[in-house]
Amino acid sequence: MDRLAAMDAFIRVVDAGSFSGAAKQLRMGQSAVSKAIAQLEERIHVRLCVQSRLACSAGTNLPG
Repeated sequence: MDRLAAMDAFIRVVDAGSFSGAAKQLRMGQSAVSKAIAQLEERIHVRLCVQSRLACSAGTNLPG
């Protein structure tokens, strides 16, 4: 998944409040969404999601 698609996935996860909700919107598997977010976090060296079970909320350690 390219960077722009991964950012879109992240936005959908936060909006939906869960990886499964975002996966349904994106018509892809939940594990693919989770992997895309993890790869994006690794690329930018920032933890974007605070995960609890299947939910995600935006991290509070974002720069800016």
